[in-house]
Amino acid sequence: MGEIEGTYRALQTPGARLGAQPSVGVSTLEPGQAPSLGTARTVARTQEKHLPLRVKLLDNSVETFDVEPRCEGQVLLSQVWRRLNLMECDYFGLEFQNTPSYWVWLEPMKPIVRQVRKPKNAMLRLAVKFFPPDPGQLQEEFTRYLFALQLKRDLLEKRLTCADTTAALLTSHLLQSEIGDYEETLDREHLRANRYLPHQERAVEKILEFHQKHTGQTPAESDFQVLEVARKLEMYGVRFHKASDREGAKINLAVSHMGVLVFQCTTKINTFNWSRVRKLSFKRKRFLIKLHPEVHGPYQDTLEFLLGSRDECKNFWKICVEYHTFFRLFDQPKPKAKAVFFSRGSSFRYSGRTQRQLVDYVKDGATKRTPYERRHSRTRTSSRALTADLPKQSVSFTEGVRTSASPLSTRASFYSVPTSPVAPPGQPDVQDSGVSLTEPQAPHAKRPAAERSRGPVDSAGARQAPPPGPPAPQPCQGLSVDSPQPSPSTRRSPLSLGPAFQGTLGPAEQGSPPLLSPVLSDAGGAGMDEEEPKHKSTGVDEAYFIAKEILATERTYLKDLEVITVWFRSAVVKEDAMPADLMTLLFSNIDPIYEFHRGFLREVEQRLALWDGPSSAAGGHQRIGDILLRNLRHLQQFTGYFQRHDEVLTELERATKRSRKLETVYREFELQKVCYLPLNSFLLKPIQRLVHYRLLLRRLCAFCSPGHRDHADCRDALQVITEVTSMLQHSLVRLENLQKLTELQRDLIGIENLIAPGREFIREGCLHKLTRKGLQQRMFFLFSDMLLYTSRGASGTSHFRMRGLLPLRGMLLIVLDPPVEDSQSEWSVPHCFTIYAAQKTIVVAASTRLEKEKWMHDLNSAIEAAKGSDTTLALPGSTVCTPPRRPSDEASSEQELEEDARGTHGSPEGQGQHRANTTVHVCWYRNTSVSRADHSAAVENQLSGYLLRKFKNSNGWQKLWVVFTNFCLFFYKTHQDDYPLASLPLLGYSVSIPGEADGIHKEHVFKLQFKSHVYFFRAESKYTFGRWMEVIERAGSSSGRVGVPEEET
Repeated sequence: MGEIEGTYRALQTPGARLGAQPSVGVSTLEPGQAPSLGTARTVARTQEKHLPLRVKLLDNSVETFDVEPRCEGQVLLSQVWRRLNLMECDYFGLEFQNTPSYWVWLEPMKPIVRQVRKPKNAMLRLAVKFFPPDPGQLQEEFTRYLFALQLKRDLLEKRLTCADTTAALLTSHLLQSEIGDYEETLDREHLRANRYLPHQERAVEKILEFHQKHTGQTPAESDFQVLEVARKLEMYGVRFHKASDREGAKINLAVSHMGVLVFQCTTKINTFNWSRVRKLSFKRKRFLIKLHPEVHGPYQDTLEFLLGSRDECKNFWKICVEYHTFFRLFDQPKPKAKAVFFSRGSSFRYSGRTQRQLVDYVKDGATKRTPYERRHSRTRTSSRALTADLPKQSVSFTEGVRTSASPLSTRASFYSVPTSPVAPPGQPDVQDSGVSLTEPQAPHAKRPAAERSRGPVDSAGARQAPPPGPPAPQPCQGLSVDSPQPSPSTRRSPLSLGPAFQGTLGPAEQGSPPLLSPVLSDAGGAGMDEEEPKHKSTGVDEAYFIAKEILATERTYLKDLEVITVWFRSAVVKEDAMPADLMTLLFSNIDPIYEFHRGFLREVEQRLALWDGPSSAAGGHQRIGDILLRNLRHLQQFTGYFQRHDEVLTELERATKRSRKLETVYREFELQKVCYLPLNSFLLKPIQRLVHYRLLLRRLCAFCSPGHRDHADCRDALQVITEVTSMLQHSLVRLENLQKLTELQRDLIGIENLIAPGREFIREGCLHKLTRKGLQQRMFFLFSDMLLYTSRGASGTSHFRMRGLLPLRGMLLIVLDPPVEDSQSEWSVPHCFTIYAAQKTIVVAASTRLEKEKWMHDLNSAIEAAKGSDTTLALPGSTVCTPPRRPSDEASSEQELEEDARGTHGSPEGQGQHRANTTVHVCWYRNTSVSRADHSAAVENQLSGYLLRKFKNSNGWQKLWVVFTNFCLFFYKTHQDDYPLASLPLLGYSVSIPGEADGIHKEHVFKLQFKSHVYFFRAESKYTFGRWMEVIERAGSSSGRVGVPEEET
């Protein structure tokens, strides 16, 4: 392969380059004369100049390397990379054990003898050091092969913990890679002779079942599938470092491309993204994380963890430094200059290439790709494929492999949901017009592994299949086979805009906002400047784009329904956590709606495929109104189901209060990636979708003139959906209010019975309250009968602890800016007002004049409404008001509560995890507020589709499937993905058109900006560009409608 550039270049003498033997000198002794004792010692010292070191490779073979005793680790690393002919070597490293069960990475810039004890007897081993979030970032087939071997080792060593079904799926792909197509006798013999799992015996049948479905899959494809399945697991690439927090609780620390991870046992309880971290340091055994002040607030900005020893603490700190440099920086940092006299701190720096440099190096193709050998595979040699031969993104090769963590269950009341089923091998792929994406193959035909893996894959004939979809529901014995199946969006359709990703998804830019989690950027990936398909820009084409919007949002909507019908059902059936009557009530109302929309989506996909076809005009396929009218008339029959969603939501909340088991399953499910919104919000989607149909039909009717052939159908469909939505409007308002109260009941600590008949949510947001310590940040919640204010709970939790409750009856607002009692002092804060309640008075300050006006407008309206109300609601937690408290008592009580929040280890808030994109937390971090009217506007302004995204300081564009809902952008690689890779809350962001200073020379581009965080998004057409601008502006600007001009912060 040649020498590797950069840090890993090994220096050679001219003689060595020509292959000359090393000189051993010329003897001057007479024949038969023995050397003296001093001469013998000199010869012995010469022989000791070479230190043999043993290295165990990932295929468990052992190689010996001769190095000089005092050489640095870089020399050994260079020899290993050269012998393996490994191009993407920076992902790997050598690790060794100085103490049992504790592995340490070999440092390149430090002498080996100062790191490894007794190097002659030591056994180093090759291992993956940096795990990228996406296997598509690995350019070389040989690199993916080594990564698959690493995951095989992790499975056996119990590092990659996962469900039994997922472990069996991984093993089946490894089996396919090593021995080829399924043969039961050979498979069983191989499994008896080789260990893949710690408890392999009980998983043999499941492994064989999965292996049968991989027929025809090449070793390279199997390696890619192993990486695709493993990357979605929470323990992917995680290496635990035992530690304890300030309270002495045992935890595990780890580091990944995102940042520093905190685990309790094997459950992740916190993630400190690199964008949130200001500084990492250690002092003796204490590992310190210093956060940015605007991220963590005015309280605890430095987190402290205690490791077992100083060496363990320093080792973990070094790993963090290397991970941060590799994934976050474009260029490797310059070495720190040594101090002349004294030095403070460690001079350790990462010495290799960053991921971005490595990708650029491999892309340049400076070295020749050579064949490599698979140790266990039937095929002994495999041509290393060019980088274009395998997908740059995680596009599956096999048909619909599922990688859920939900285990197989046969106790489902409707159907069973296995964790990792594979789509039926005989299911045909829908292909683009006349272009075959699969090689013609006889059914059940087998090819030897050597034939399948020989030579590079031709891109025109490469076999492609859709990315993983949701678990395909399998009919249970004795149940109807007509069970609802996952949406057809999990399979490629003629309109499937499968993006040819040229860029890769990597870690965040350095300037990414704290609430973008996990962050995506093009760091470490090739830039993409892919042109979208060009459509006619004439006016008659607008109906086509409206139809495409219906298709895109319908795909997202069906995925949202699957969160309930597939994923949540699987979770409750597995644990047997839901009562039978509630199970029937829930799924008997949601399953028929889900089944209806599956059929509707198929019709829309087929019509759009014909619309795009060459004979669409002659065949009369350039219309959508007939499909809408026919299906919406059928949808009228489901009105009874929609009206029962209120009952479903209420009964589900009651059942979680009665059953601790169901509550645990509910909370754990909300922490899964597939549940990207609060679970109960998915129950509102069916009625909210009806509102979307009405808005889209209004746009169609406005476009279609009376003489248009689609006008009559669109007009009739609009009339049908208007009747349905008018009938359900009151139910939707009541459901949205109930859902919000239920969500807040879970997020607030110290308050009970928040859900009460007649209580309505009005506004939530951040204000600063005057206390003895000055202005303190508080989260306020305004309801129709009271005002609550809370503070953030303990670090790493998602809860807010109640500080005070003020009834609205008798409340009065007075603007004092600054307050009169403090006018003589130096204290002066703008945007203040005083709230006079019946038994307490508080002074609060808003972040801007606009925020102050919004709060005062809603407070005055709520106070007036409370005066005119005849009903008296019982305050949460008690039937009478608490006695008034002096300001000094209040301050001391708040201080005690803060100490309790820090010191209570077993409290409910200590068990919560932080989902940063919820409205409550975004308001807390962005210092803003959201009202009921804002939530209603957000419901009407939702959108989905493919966009090209670009960061402020990057060069390329990345194609992503983007979903805008709940004031937040969610990013997916394709529309078939089950959960988002990242999210970007847009509260506080402004949307505009790029200016000349931005240097964007593309059309249909809009710009999102919050302070210094800037993102550019590029749409495929003028219509799509206008729609994205419209929905983001409407959802973000509705809160400003209080009759005053908006003011800059």
